[in-house]
Amino acid sequence: MIARDLAPTLQQRAGQYPVVTLTGPRQSGKTTLCRALFPTKPYINLEDPDQRRLAIDDPRGFLKAVAGGAILDEIQRAPELPSYLQGLVDADPTPGRFILTGSQQFESMSRVSQSLAGRSAVLRLLPFSLAELARIVPLADAPTVIQAGFLPRIHDRRLEPAVALADYFSAYVERDLRELTAVHDLQRFDRFVRLCAGRTGQLLNLSNLGNDAGVSHATARAWLDLLQTCHIVFLLPPWFANSGKRLVRSPKLYFHDVGLAAWLLGIRTPEQAARDPLYGALFENLVVADVLKQQFNRGLPGDLYFYRDAGGNEVDLLLPAGRQFHAIEIKAGATVNTDYFRGLKAFARAFPDAVRSGGVIFGGDQGQARSDWPVTPWRALAAAVAPGSR
Repeated sequence: MIARDLAPTLQQRAGQYPVVTLTGPRQSGKTTLCRALFPTKPYINLEDPDQRRLAIDDPRGFLKAVAGGAILDEIQRAPELPSYLQGLVDADPTPGRFILTGSQQFESMSRVSQSLAGRSAVLRLLPFSLAELARIVPLADAPTVIQAGFLPRIHDRRLEPAVALADYFSAYVERDLRELTAVHDLQRFDRFVRLCAGRTGQLLNLSNLGNDAGVSHATARAWLDLLQTCHIVFLLPPWFANSGKRLVRSPKLYFHDVGLAAWLLGIRTPEQAARDPLYGALFENLVVADVLKQQFNRGLPGDLYFYRDAGGNEVDLLLPAGRQFHAIEIKAGATVNTDYFRGLKAFARAFPDAVRSGGVIFGGDQGQARSDWPVTPWRALAAAVAPGSR
């Protein structure tokens, strides 16, 4: 098994809670990781129709057969099961008894979150981080990494990214979302998802997004919520202080896997990625998603922010450090210029007490150890080193 950075955290939580719930997008490696870390536990996949029918029709009998504990894969397929699981773990709260996985966010699985509140640790496993990918193959140039994405199956089996991502979108994204809600107009839904890719790294305007997709604001909101539920996209909220300053309050839109965003934009080769007008936004998506993966792999919340004021000064990423932030600017260019530091300087002037450290992550290969805002090559993220994070 390819080593995953979440493994130590998962084992630690299993030594503390009777239930550990592991969520994440399909094909992110949840099943592989759980079976590798807990090889003696019975494994039950609730995607299997027979197992699912038994769990739904006779939940007590189903759990009696695995009373000693088990890995229950895709728990959202039997949504009533956690209510019965609650009684078992209350009677015997042995740590690490049950490992649950789900391809929906824990907060969206209401029965799971309500029944197992206080009884289950919740962790998230996203596709490979740069550090995990670098353990398999030497990191290529940024356009190649962006075009291939980070789905483990693509790299583990040496699949053609464009073909594998097409299969992934049709087999998992469209199917899961059709099962979660009544998506009757697949053509408009497909257009909606591709329009989301075209807004990667941009401020979210749901009204414009819905208008461009030809759907109502309510439908656009519902579809976006579903994309978040299934770990396809995430929203980066703005940070604003209780001050009189005019600051942007709309979130920014990103994809958990930048390769899927690139594929939805019609990018099929690294050369196309490098020439695409949205390359800078895709590079930003790559970095923001990787920092989020680092947070989740440590068992930390994904409390990341960005900053933008009414004058257009922006810091792409604010990583909390107590009551302060590590301020990170992201630039796809390989040549450093003074404009890279404009947003950082504006933020530090406006909120000097909010900055612990910061710097620039850029598309070049050679960093610069500046005294104020150090410049770090993007490949340094493979060593989990963000500017000022240590």
